[in-house]
Amino acid sequence: MKRILYVLCTIVFLLQSCKGTKAISDTGKVKKISAEKVIANHYNHSFNFKTLNARLKVRYSDGERSFSPNVTLRMEKDKTIWLSAKLLGITVAKALITPESFSYYEKGNHTYFEGDFKMLSKWLGADLNFDKVQQMLLGQALFNLREEKYKSAVVDKKYQLIPKKQLELFERLLFVNPDNYKMFSQQLSQGSKNLAINYVDYQRLANQSFPKEIYIVATNNEDNTTLKLEYKTVDYNAKVSFPFTIPAGYTQVTVQ
Repeated sequence: MKRILYVLCTIVFLLQSCKGTKAISDTGKVKKISAEKVIANHYNHSFNFKTLNARLKVRYSDGERSFSPNVTLRMEKDKTIWLSAKLLGITVAKALITPESFSYYEKGNHTYFEGDFKMLSKWLGADLNFDKVQQMLLGQALFNLREEKYKSAVVDKKYQLIPKKQLELFERLLFVNPDNYKMFSQQLSQGSKNLAINYVDYQRLANQSFPKEIYIVATNNEDNTTLKLEYKTVDYNAKVSFPFTIPAGYTQVTVQ
């Protein structure tokens, strides 16, 4: 999981409700509803867009090093995610992600990766695909909640979702905001390894909820890695381009 956050940061990849869905009463209590209803509302509140152009501030720390690049994120829904990271005004890394391919280069080490998500998942030691990256950045569930059965409960004024049958490799625990039905927290655990993706705040864009701040914490025994993504500006449905060329002379990162 530490590798996941490192790649997310260095290439800077791996982020009030509409009428009729408000679930907070006048007393401030959250109305208990079925897991199926929570899930349906979650997908009904998916951010609707064609393209996205955003600027983020990223803060990375793993106990040994920390850095804080400015990132430009561009997306074409379900087709392309493009990221460019800068430190002190200088581009230090770029990434181009599509459902079929994943490419990035890093200027500091003069290295690049070019392959598909199967190769990348093998290198990172975790299953990853285009949809999961896109959903994480938009405040949506990483996994398709419609494919399984869940149990629901109200915990700390949030909707808690727990799969009735956990995956063999790791366990999942999800919390959904009752006011906008976007993710509040996604937690994955595998033995001593834990990954928590927390959505600290949301903003309103054209009467839709969009993440404002995402805080990711990965722990492996006593190792602790954190990644904070803060959206500074977000423009959607604007014209975007995805310039990406791996510089000559760079060394390819190979899957081990």
